[in-house]
Amino acid sequence: MKIFGIEIDDLSREDIISRIREFLEESRFHRIATVNPEFLLRAEKDGAFRRALLDADLRIADGFGIVLAGLFQGKFIHRFPGADLIDEVLHIAEKNNLGVYLAIRKDGLSSYEEIKAVLQKEYSRLIIDGADIDPKYSESYKLQATSYKLVLCNFGAPEQEIFLDGLKDQDGIRLAMGVGGSLDYLTGRQKRAPKLLRTLGLEWLWRLILQPKRWRRIWNATIVFPLKIIGNVKPPR
Repeated sequence: MKIFGIEIDDLSREDIISRIREFLEESRFHRIATVNPEFLLRAEKDGAFRRALLDADLRIADGFGIVLAGLFQGKFIHRFPGADLIDEVLHIAEKNNLGVYLAIRKDGLSSYEEIKAVLQKEYSRLIIDGADIDPKYSESYKLQATSYKLVLCNFGAPEQEIFLDGLKDQDGIRLAMGVGGSLDYLTGRQKRAPKLLRTLGLEWLWRLILQPKRWRRIWNATIVFPLKIIGNVKPPR
């Protein structure tokens, strides 16, 4: 299903996990984008970001607004939040002895060392490397090791998608994925919304309570995006 010209892959969680396993078994580069309403609004104005989303091998619905957009078009889109997806990905990597490289935002809430320490406790056999990287200079950054099959980046949009897209010519990488603030949930730097709010699609309310400074982003996701979706819905003939 397309939203603002960008295809969102309508796959069940089981199908997504199966696709990820296939990606990690193949020797070529693949990239996953977890898409929310803010991404789609940003992509309308940012050409480089839009191209990065279009070039992804798999675009998964993250935000609840994507599900609502699908319903407006008469379709049901399965949602797979990035915070849940990353757990599945890391379990697969650990089980198959695949190294993971963490490209961590240098001025972010959690440092590379903090994240690495938490992951090593949760996934004791996971092979981890990485670095704290300044997104401003990430375009010229090249991974020093090609033995890492999986790359996770938490720069946030649009930097993480553009950065990861730039790694497609590096040998050895099988899967790259932007994870936004999901790693901050693991370190405890950010509190995830209670399960009931997540089920109801009310994470935005939780974020507004904890981070009122994000009100503009939340406004765009909860008000601007639905209004644009309604405006683009074609009436039945």
